[in-house]
This record gives sequence, C-alpha cells and structure tokens, in this order.
Amino acid sequence: MEALRHPLQQDRLSALRDFEILDTDPEQEFDEIVKLAAAACGTAISVVNFIDAERQWFKAETGLGVRETPLATSICAHVILEEEFAEIQDTLADPRMQDNPLCCGEPGLRFYAGALLTTQEGLPLGTLCVLDYEPRELTPLQRDTLRVLARQVMTMLEMRKALRSADILRREVDHRVKNSLQSLSSFTNLQTRAFAAEEAKQALSMVKTRIDALTQLHEMLYHSDEHSVVELGQYLAGVCARLEGLAPAGVTVEVATVPVSVVAQQAVALGTFVNEFAANSFKHGFPDGQAGAVMINLGFEPDGRLRLTCSDTGVGLPPDHGAKATGLGMKVAEVVCIELGTELDLRNGAQGVVATLTFTPEAP
Repeated sequence: MEALRHPLQQDRLSALRDFEILDTDPEQEFDEIVKLAAAACGTAISVVNFIDAERQWFKAETGLGVRETPLATSICAHVILEEEFAEIQDTLADPRMQDNPLCCGEPGLRFYAGALLTTQEGLPLGTLCVLDYEPRELTPLQRDTLRVLARQVMTMLEMRKALRSADILRREVDHRVKNSLQSLSSFTNLQTRAFAAEEAKQALSMVKTRIDALTQLHEMLYHSDEHSVVELGQYLAGVCARLEGLAPAGVTVEVATVPVSVVAQQAVALGTFVNEFAANSFKHGFPDGQAGAVMINLGFEPDGRLRLTCSDTGVGLPPDHGAKATGLGMKVAEVVCIELGTELDLRNGAQGVVATLTFTPEAP
C-alpha cells in the first residue's frame, strides 16, 4: 500500500527545498556515512534518502544502484509518519509492505531499519536507513549507530544552509555598504562646495579621501568572482595598500605574505577579516596620536595549513575584553571563521593585539 501524505506535507516539502540538497551530485561525506551504516549493521544496502512530493531521492546509497524510486514503492514514505526510529524485522509480516513489489519480488527486501532526518523544527525530510534480503533484528548498539549517523547527516545539512545564509547576508551588506559609501562621498562633495571656510573644506576633503579609500577596498572585495582562483598573497598586499590610506598619522601598515592560490571565497573572507582588524586597531590601538604599526603576516604551517596573523603595536586589549566581545567586529570574525572552518585566536602579545586564523587553503 502507498503511504499517506505527511500531515504537514507542505511545510515539510518547503523545508526540504530550503536545504537545496535534491538532485545534487554524490559527495564523499555522505557516501562514507552510508558505507559505515551498512558495515555497522551488517546489511547489504544503506541509503540517505529524502521524500519529495512524487519520488524518493537518494543523496547517497550503497548496494542499491539507483538515485531515486517512486513513492508508491517507498518504505521510507511510511516511516516518516512515525517516531524518530523504525525497524521492520520482516517486511512481509508488515501489512504496509505485503503488496510492495520491492519486498514481494525476488530477491525481496525483507528487513528495514531507519532513523529519521529531522529539521530543528521537527519536520521529517527522509531517513538514513539500512535494508537487507533476509529478516533480522538490530542490536541496541546498531540502532544507536543509525541514530548518531542520522544526526550527523542533519548537522552537515544545517551547516551548509547556515553558510549559504551567511553568504547571502554578506552580499546584501556589501551592496548596501557600496550604496551608502557612494551616497556619503557625493554628500561630502556637495558640502565641500557649500562651505566657504578653508579649514572646513580641508576637513571635508580629508573625510572624502578616507571614504574613497574605503570604497576602493570594498569594490575590490565586492567584485571578486567566487569561482575564480585568487593569488592570496597579492590580494592581501592590495588590501593592505588601500588600508594605508585609512591609517592615522604615524601608523604604518606592514605586510608579509607567501604565494598561494585559493578560491575567491576564502580570499574575500580573509580580506574582510584583515580590514576589520586594521580598522579596530586604527580606532582603538593608538590613542592620543600614538605612533605604531599594524602587521599582516601570511605563512604556512608545517602541516600545510595557512596561518594568517594580524597584530599591532598598540595598547592591547582591555582586561575585560572577553565580557565585551559582542560587537560588530566579533560578528564579522565569527562569520569568517565559519567560512574558513576554523576558530579565532585573539590575545594580547608582547606588544599590542595578536589575532591568528589557521585554516586549510582551498583551490578548485
């Protein structure tokens, strides 16, 4: 018998499409999960599947050999109507499967166990399941293994969705910042012509110079092609050259890099971080006209990862920095760390602040 529709079918399908997983290519991360599930449970078949409106689609499979099947023969379409885990020790003893050609045929699927793939809102998208051609029963450890692996699948999907949302947000912010900077530059031009006092004109001219320098930096980031290869050392050198136009009097920007090519998304993330670090150093690190330097260093770790170190010779972090680390700069750093798959090491050094990101370079 064919499964009933889920009572929250439209919400469920909408959530499934939000993950943008349907009809994507096979990926090693998911393939490894189904192979591990089959090996752990000792079954011939394992799949990561999603229940679409008119089909059952497999993101990963081992032992099956197809990417989708119709809902009429889907066991998982029944299972998503149940609790978070289902085990059918003999499909022919289950009234729902007695006329299913996948179970009644030769060889027929006689065993099924699956853990739901459920969103944070509790909507079932599909299952991670194992199947075999003989009736059987899983051990408690095997059931727990399926549950853990199913949660791992959803963790990967949720993380990818969050990264896409962060990228969309960053692009929207980029667009708004560009428009705001252009408007501010135009307004400064108008005000310069309106003032008669020379001091006022000079002050506005200085403001415009800084706005234009920031606009150039933003343009370089905004127009990066995320599908192209970027020579990261040259890119960061260009970022730092433009930052010199924003530095307070007496503060220099020093850069030392190694040649390495990465995807544009990583380059943009690092350029954003360097810009944010320098802006905060300029604003907080050198009070009362104090001179100093902001240093940007890119190098390799012995294991082949890249290390970006941003430091300054300023006054350093305040003692209560940890309690106050909730501003825009930390939000930017948080998004950058997600994009790079790393964590930020932020501390006071021998002189001033030291911020370090260590990550694996990506190239197409």
